[in-house]
Formats: sequence, structure tokens, C-alpha cells
Amino acid sequence: MDSRSLVPASSFQLPVASLRSVFQTQDVERRLAKLPDHDHEHLRTTYERMLERGPDRFQVKPSGVPEMSGLYAQLPNFTEVLDDVRRHVALSQDSRDGLEVTPMLLLGPPGIGKTHFARKLAELLGTGMSLVPMNSMTAGWLLSGASSQWKGAKPGKVFEALVDGQYANPVMVIDEIDKAGADSQYDPLGALYNLLEHDTAHAFVDEFAEVPIDASQVIWITTANDERGIPEPILNRMNVFEIEAPSPEASRQIACQLYASIRTDHDWGRLLSPEPTSDVLDQLATLAPREMRRALMTGFGNARLAGREEVRVEDLPRGGVQRGRMGFVQ
Repeated sequence: MDSRSLVPASSFQLPVASLRSVFQTQDVERRLAKLPDHDHEHLRTTYERMLERGPDRFQVKPSGVPEMSGLYAQLPNFTEVLDDVRRHVALSQDSRDGLEVTPMLLLGPPGIGKTHFARKLAELLGTGMSLVPMNSMTAGWLLSGASSQWKGAKPGKVFEALVDGQYANPVMVIDEIDKAGADSQYDPLGALYNLLEHDTAHAFVDEFAEVPIDASQVIWITTANDERGIPEPILNRMNVFEIEAPSPEASRQIACQLYASIRTDHDWGRLLSPEPTSDVLDQLATLAPREMRRALMTGFGNARLAGREEVRVEDLPRGGVQRGRMGFVQ
């Protein structure tokens, strides 16, 4: 175990405690030596980049179970998932093991904060996040890469996250996995059969680079609206959490947290009231979490246009979030 320690850009100050090799240099050198002199320039560049960067990546090792009360407050309908994350973090304490998190499926209706949760978890762990939206995926090679024999071929998202990234255990989010369309030639989910299994993920082979990559430490989060579109063998590889819409009181709590977060993250926030009024919270609580941010941005903007510090109900979009009706949204 490497003795160096790095504190990533995370408010939870989780250190990186070790280095882990995500590929073997000799495998890359062997593939590079076999390339023809005047062909496969993209593949040659890829191998040279791998050798230049080297195989070692940081692997997060929390120094303790982090204080997560802020996340529980921000994400009150994700309590069960956060409890599961805390268990996994606790398992890695006082041992040489790195942090491993069982792949998870966040199942629930649109707009309740599933992708937002994934971003917050990536911030907690300090490893960054790669988002793969399945609703726009048209070929199986987006995850696993396309053969270098094809024109315009390139490595897949897993290869890019591990080889071009800094970490051996990045958070990979497969968004709307139930929307993945498969035809007779390509299966967009095909790579996941191996990637979601810890043992087989140790030697994942990207079809472009054709070099084994250690993807066993990747933290997988998938989201879906309906589990019926997901093959049973994929479901069996994950912990499934059904995320319900937040209660009215929880929605007020989320809105209050979001108000404070947006205000703190922007310099113009100092010109606005530190806390929202009760009637503004009541109005925001009727919206899905996804819509709250857009509504708040409209409200903040309209308050500033009126020269007020206080956001009022009339500053918010009428009847929820509308497009092009009033104010502005981010």
C-alpha cells in the first residue's frame, strides 16, 4: 500500500490511501509492438497515452465513516440507500481493503432526484462521476468500445474513466437503464454482465484497445423508471432500491436545502434573503425535486429584477415550471 495521501475536492475530506494498477504495462507494450507501421493511428495514440500516463490510479480509502447528516437532510427519500453506503464504508475501515460498493439500481418515477443522488455520492467519495445516458444509446459499444477495425471507432466509457481519469474506483452512472434499446446486432447492456460481477470485472477487455482493464473497483449506480425493461440477470447483480416521491414535509426540507445551496454557490446569493419564506416553501413542495431548481432560479431572478432581497410566491413560475412564460431559468 502506498503511503501517500491525497485529500480530494470534497467537503467530506475523504483521503486517497493507496494506488492501484488498472492495467498491465506489458500488455500495452505487446499490443503496440504488433501494430503495423502505417495504420491504426488512433489505436497507436491510445497505447502511447496509456504508457505515458502509466497504470496507477488513486483508490479512495475513507479514513472513517463520514458524517452524512447533510446528505440525509438533502435527500430524505434516499435514506435506505444512504444507509447501504454507510455500511459499505464501515466495512472498509481498519483493514487494507479498498472501498467496494455493491452495484445499485435506483428505481422510481422521473424527477425524484436519482441522478442528483449519484452526483452527491460521487462528491462524498471524492472520485468524480461519469454519466452514461442510456436513453440516447444506440449501440452496444458505448460502454465497451468499438473494434478498431471500424471507421471512427474509439474506446468505451469504462476505458475512458479508468485510463483517462485519476481514480481506480470512479462512480459510473448508467442513467435510465430501462431505456436501453437493443437490436439483433448490438446489446447496449451486454458489457454489464461482466462489469457488474466483481470477479470478471478484474479483466474487462475494451473492444477498441483489446487490453485487460481492472474495472473491479468501479462504483456502479444505475437508474430506472421501470424494472420490467431490465433483463433479470442484470437485476440479480444489483441491490435494488425503490425510491418513492418525498412526502410534503420532506419536499419542504429538500426545497429549503436547495434554496440555501444555490444561494451559497453563487456570488449573487449574498444579495438575497438567507432563508425562503414559508409560503414559498409550500409552493416549491408541490414540485418534483428536478423542477425545484429551475423554479428557484426563476424566483431568484425575478426577485432581483424587482430589486428585492426576498423571493415571493409570485416570483415563481405559475403552475409549476413552464417554458418561456416568465422570468428565466438556468
